[in-house]
Amino acid sequence: MTTYVLFAVLFAAFCHASWNALVKFGNDRFFGLVMISFFSGVLAIPALLWFGLPSPEAIRWLILSVLFHIGYTYFLSQAYTHGDLGQIYPISRGSAPLITALLSAILFHELIPLFGLIGILMIISGVVLIAFAGKKFTLNIKGKALFFALCTAFFTACYTLSDGHGARASEDPIVYTLWLFLLNGIVLTIAGVIKYRGALLLGVQQYYRSGLLGGLMQLISYGIAIWAMSQAPIVVVAAIRETSVLFAMFLSIVFLKEKFNMMRVIACTIILGGVLLAKLSV
Repeated sequence: MTTYVLFAVLFAAFCHASWNALVKFGNDRFFGLVMISFFSGVLAIPALLWFGLPSPEAIRWLILSVLFHIGYTYFLSQAYTHGDLGQIYPISRGSAPLITALLSAILFHELIPLFGLIGILMIISGVVLIAFAGKKFTLNIKGKALFFALCTAFFTACYTLSDGHGARASEDPIVYTLWLFLLNGIVLTIAGVIKYRGALLLGVQQYYRSGLLGGLMQLISYGIAIWAMSQAPIVVVAAIRETSVLFAMFLSIVFLKEKFNMMRVIACTIILGGVLLAKLSV
């Protein structure tokens, strides 16, 4: 992985943490996610008029990814309803690279070098460590929140692999990304209209600002990630992208007044060491 790709993925991680924080700060998490998906789809339309249709080889991956994103959106909204940002985000994002690595090895027979594997495990360990609250080594999270967070991680791994291989199959990763956001936006907008009906207008008035900003950050974040997965191993990109937890932790400290204790310092050190190892291995 080149340094250019590494810093691009780190910037994508920052954008990802930012739009997740916008979802958590809202009262209705699912509606917030619907609005973000709607605006990311709308923002993709002008570019699609220029780039055109996706390649036939990428269509099956697009369909799979849209289905996986629906599951991801549902379980993420449920997770944020039952748990805090500082708990849900590290668990769901930290577990995803491990599931991605396992599925990649089983389904696609893609293995990574030993140092890369060690780096990924360090990143996962550091990310999950952030979820442990307080001075005592205890995971302060309810059973429902943990279940939804792990389901979110599973669907994250599924759409990551689908999009990674879709970007490789596509003639242009940018075209694939734009169509993914348009289709995902259409599907989730339909789901939002069906679910909210009479309260739709009021919800739009309340969430359109955060939806527009979140949609832009989502488009940039995952667009960069999909491009990076066409340039470097999918599992490594997925793991480094989870440094977004560091940015989420920073946001929770600044805006939610959470404490920055020694355990979090150790977690940050482990994550940064893992990123360095993963970068040097490929």
